[in-house]
Amino acid sequence: MSRAPVPPDVLTALARTRPTPAGTAELRAAVHARRMLLLKALLVRVERQYAGLPPPVRRRFEDDWALLERAERTDADAVREVLDYPTTGAWLTEALAASAGSEFEAHLAHLSGVAVVAASRAGCPATGHLRVPSGILGLPGLGVLRCPSGRARVSDRKGRLRLVEDAGHGAVDLPGRGVRAGFRDGSGWSALRALPGGTTVLDDLDPYRVPRPGIGPTAVPAADRAHTDHPSWARRWRRARALLSATDPGRLSETDALVHALVPLAAAGRDSGVPTGATVRAAPGAVLTQLPAGAAELAETLVHETHHTKLAALDDSVPLCRPGGALHRVAWRPDPRPASAVLQGTYAHLALLDLWRRAERASGVPAAWRHRAAERYGRYLEQVDRALSVLRDSDELTCTGRRFVQAMYLHHLSLGATARGSA
Repeated sequence: MSRAPVPPDVLTALARTRPTPAGTAELRAAVHARRMLLLKALLVRVERQYAGLPPPVRRRFEDDWALLERAERTDADAVREVLDYPTTGAWLTEALAASAGSEFEAHLAHLSGVAVVAASRAGCPATGHLRVPSGILGLPGLGVLRCPSGRARVSDRKGRLRLVEDAGHGAVDLPGRGVRAGFRDGSGWSALRALPGGTTVLDDLDPYRVPRPGIGPTAVPAADRAHTDHPSWARRWRRARALLSATDPGRLSETDALVHALVPLAAAGRDSGVPTGATVRAAPGAVLTQLPAGAAELAETLVHETHHTKLAALDDSVPLCRPGGALHRVAWRPDPRPASAVLQGTYAHLALLDLWRRAERASGVPAAWRHRAAERYGRYLEQVDRALSVLRDSDELTCTGRRFVQAMYLHHLSLGATARGSA
């Protein structure tokens, strides 16, 4: 799938890490283009393996695909929200990488949940039986329905879809067209919980929210619902939003536009009290993190991980690095990194430098936040400068990548000049 090149002014703004409406629109378009490419790749794989799939699996896929198409014709924007939800990308990536046979067929069954949510969001009627071989029917952005029988039924009730576990152990009435609020747990049903302000949810349920076996060298797993303290997450989220709003309102708007899910990680593997944060390339728009100590830590994590999402989406659209090449040292990692990873880390830290520089000068923010920002700014300014030197000397960047890094470098110079009082 080809897309128009990123306009030079938008690319420069993105390199400077500053939020702009044009940059955000470009990134959302890139995520959607990638998502549609993966979805079409799934269709191609099913068509190629069609004869080897069991008849019930073939029929279910055909019904799910037809429902997705009907929903798209009814309300394309509503369906796009479902397809672009982070865990939909994680599922597509895992399904496409799965071995032929039972493993692939198990992943294929998840399309039922995607199609039903799309139909619900679009206001499109649906009826029939769903296969749920895992016993958990994941509904992206909404929650999960436990189906110990391995089957569920979907029906239309006065314009709203109702899901019932085949043996009657659980049921849920899905929100209708344009409805997002008022969703509660029920028998066999667990709903995702909203975070205050914006439309981001705390996703501690989706079966694809964290890749197996976990995140990072210690393989930190997802936190499950039983061990997720929603009030604590909500308090930190609210305070982190307040800090971003007072420091740099554009960052808050960008977070609202690009972060769709906050995914709690288990506390195991915490190193020196620093939360483990991550962004999975297959699931842009999800911030994976352990419960931060406070609002400042969460605000920094959101900015840091949002910039991993931004760069991953941009790189899918306009490659910035060539594959392979040498490994390089950066101050914030103990292990040598390829140029693509150096670019990722440098970009995220440049965004944090920008945030911290503004926090030092923001009026009406807590003194502790200004002091913390000043300390971190001083620590990382030189580290980012050295990493940018590595990138500027590298022959592993594409032509676009070199222009991008040069714009990053100029922004870093402006931040340093501001710190010295000469700008």
